[in-house]
Amino acid sequence: MSDLAARCRDCGTELAANLRACPACGALVFVEELKRLALAAERAATPVEALGHWRQAYALLPAGSRQQEVVAEKIKALIPAAEKAGGSFRDSKWGKLSAGAGVVAVFLAKFKFVIFFLLTKAKLLLLGLTKMSTLFSMLLSFGVYWTMWGWKFAAGIVLSIYVHEMGHVVMLTRLGVRASAPMFIPGLGAIVRLREALPTAREDARVGLAGPIWGLGAALAAWGLAVALHAPLFMAVAQVGAWINLFNLTPVWQLDGARGWRAFSRTQRWIALATVLAALFLSTGHGHGVLLIVVLGSLFQLFSSPAPAEGDARALAEYAFLIASLTALTGLPVAG
Repeated sequence: MSDLAARCRDCGTELAANLRACPACGALVFVEELKRLALAAERAATPVEALGHWRQAYALLPAGSRQQEVVAEKIKALIPAAEKAGGSFRDSKWGKLSAGAGVVAVFLAKFKFVIFFLLTKAKLLLLGLTKMSTLFSMLLSFGVYWTMWGWKFAAGIVLSIYVHEMGHVVMLTRLGVRASAPMFIPGLGAIVRLREALPTAREDARVGLAGPIWGLGAALAAWGLAVALHAPLFMAVAQVGAWINLFNLTPVWQLDGARGWRAFSRTQRWIALATVLAALFLSTGHGHGVLLIVVLGSLFQLFSSPAPAEGDARALAEYAFLIASLTALTGLPVAG
């Protein structure tokens, strides 16, 4: 929206495209657009729709300003309602059965819902394939992997990565965040580009861990096919998919694990490290080397980055469950 303002309406000062407030008089640059977005948010029919408007407003306000803090509080207050809206696990039979059973039980119920969702709501998975950028980059990655491992295994890995990325997309959509469709990068996986920032660590953790949760669902689906069909190829796809998602839980750079760790308190970070160390001690499969990397990344985060005073118990439960489950999958025998 940088073309909406060239000069300050109050004092006439010429404005750079990236400014959100006039450097001369302090007036907000996009004040009319902000009023429109605030009105649209108040009149929104759903929490997700309201979140979308408030997020756009957040991006048009000066960083660190009081106005941006107020909008951030509105976004934070809407997140729980947005997570419940439109097919939340708490509204499903799994959520009802787990009510009051604690954070871990709630997460397990959600995970069951994810598996059920992957099996019965495949149309959402196909949504990303309607974007030509996703389809073409996906085919390019498939071709590269085909030359190395054969078309069957390449297809399984590409689909596993796609499911992982769609986990991010679905959570972003639920939270009202605008983002691109998945873009594949041969040899590096795939990415989803956010068109606006996530203002809280809690949201970042939800979006970050949604990818490995869906990726675990894809790995379990491949494992189920391997058992049902006695097909070692599917077991290999399950193992490699689990390995990829386990690596993504390393809490460094822009990996999903780092996004989860940003929501952990100092005590929760010690618990997360203890979980990874326990998985490393008990692991017998191909995940052993990856877990060493996760441990190193965890130690780096533990002693080099600030932690919030109040952590996110749900994010910790999801992270610990993913570490345990993905480690177990990497240790399954490939031979049929």
